Amino acid sequence: MKADIFGEAIRDYYVNGNKSAKINVHSPNFDDDEIPVDYLFRSYEEMPLIEKTALQLAKGNILEVGCGAGSHALHLQSKKKKVTAIDISPLSIEIAKMRGVHQTVCADFFDFESDQKFDTILMLMNGIGIVGKVNRLHMFFQQAKKLLSKKGQILLDSSDLIYLFEENDVSNQPTYYGELSYQISYKNTMSEEFDWLYLDFESLKVLAQMNGFEASLIKKGSHYDYLAKLVIS
Repeated sequence: MKADIFGEAIRDYYVNGNKSAKINVHSPNFDDDEIPVDYLFRSYEEMPLIEKTALQLAKGNILEVGCGAGSHALHLQSKKKKVTAIDISPLSIEIAKMRGVHQTVCADFFDFESDQKFDTILMLMNGIGIVGKVNRLHMFFQQAKKLLSKKGQILLDSSDLIYLFEENDVSNQPTYYGELSYQISYKNTMSEEFDWLYLDFESLKVLAQMNGFEASLIKKGSHYDYLAKLVIS
């Protein structure tokens, strides 16, 4: 996404005081939707149980992927945990810094390099979505191995979109049913189309094992969502 849609909206909310700001979500698969920007500024108490659980389990040297406005990183810092927050959005990183996140890097996870190893890679709000397509998961696991410490963990959440399809619909799909494409817009600016992945846990478990990881189901959410932990096997 060349246009910094999330960053523009986050800055408008935080700097300009536009508390009603909303990011519009467009997909050929579904009706248009919207993300209230204030959701990206929620407190720990306002977060869903899956996110709270992940933050509680995050330990050691933490890498948060896709930090947005920095709400997760700020909570981790308040608990005296060491966290590096990365995001591809320059303006989001700018606001995260303004809000008090100590260690930030504007970077794509797949290109991110570090001279330190991380004990936890944290990927929330359907963090695995950045992979885009199932056939790119091997690239994700390869990069994770470069960044993780020997006994490190990945904590990520996702959702199984099976509830959107009839059984026959899924079997007739030419691609995995959780592979979607989106555009997002804010005011008069529209992003390029990008791929986004929703991955059911059983598929994650199998694909993780194929790439040298062991996946365990930590918590199920109320609507086909889940939190998983992955460690190098």
